[in-house]
Amino acid sequence: MVKPLTLLLTSAGRRCQLIDSFRASAQRLGVDFRVVAVDLEPELSPACHFADARHAVPRCTDAGYIERLVEVCRLEKVDLVVPTIDPELPALAHRAGEFAAVGARAVISSPTVVGLSNDKKGTAETLAAAGVAVPRTVWWAEYCANPAQLQWPVIVKPNAGSSSIGVVVPRSPQEVCAMKNETNLIVQEMGAGVEYTVSVFFDREGRLRSAVPRLRLEVRLGEVSKGRTERVPVLQAAAKCLQRALPGARGPMCFQGMVTPAGEYMVFEFNARFGGGCVLAERAGAHATQWLLEEQLGRPSTAHNQWKEGVTMLRYDSGVFLND
Repeated sequence: MVKPLTLLLTSAGRRCQLIDSFRASAQRLGVDFRVVAVDLEPELSPACHFADARHAVPRCTDAGYIERLVEVCRLEKVDLVVPTIDPELPALAHRAGEFAAVGARAVISSPTVVGLSNDKKGTAETLAAAGVAVPRTVWWAEYCANPAQLQWPVIVKPNAGSSSIGVVVPRSPQEVCAMKNETNLIVQEMGAGVEYTVSVFFDREGRLRSAVPRLRLEVRLGEVSKGRTERVPVLQAAAKCLQRALPGARGPMCFQGMVTPAGEYMVFEFNARFGGGCVLAERAGAHATQWLLEEQLGRPSTAHNQWKEGVTMLRYDSGVFLND
């Protein structure tokens, strides 16, 4: 009997649509496929109930997290490990070899790239050095020493934050300088324009194969709830610059940017993983899930940038009912 291709989805949470995307890709490729999902409380994770198998794991910040993931990989004969949240990425990047030792490939960028994704000020400096347009960014204390150095309005955020947690749009410079926990805060020029998330895919050699700008029509808890694919040449050009800036980038990623009324762009930050709205890019024909499976199977890559423009996503909550 041929062993099915098995994927481990970490921090599965509510990522049911991502599981569906992987299954649809496996069906297109004509391969037997299994999904193993892990979470802190798998019995309370909808995605874990969508999976073929589920396991409990410690918090991703706990010392034994990677050991437990490797144990699950060995037990379930996992081929691919796909992470979903920022806090788990550094450990996965630094210890990818432990997964390889049990026959599993962790879909993860280099430790340097992952480190930058959790360092917004470092991201701004690195991207600017590579010719990517970024908003001016300074530490909180630096701003308060001279608020006039940044053009108003500004936005304040944790340097290593995610999911818009801790982000503040202040009403005045005085409000900025009255904030606490200033050691981890950055202040960034906010600019004016239309916000996008761009889903990008880098192959195993680090080549950019696809860039799908998604207009952020509505955001809920830091994740796009309504969006639309649009071809925006300046953002696709920004993606090419991102490739030069991040030579260790691999697999699916996304970056947040803005297009100004003058047609110029700025990149704010990037995530070294599938973005929350990645299923919109999948629906438009940018099947990053399929391209990952093709790489694992050793098949010729069908990765492309000929996705469909104007595909709109309107997300809604659904339910998984247990013991019904």
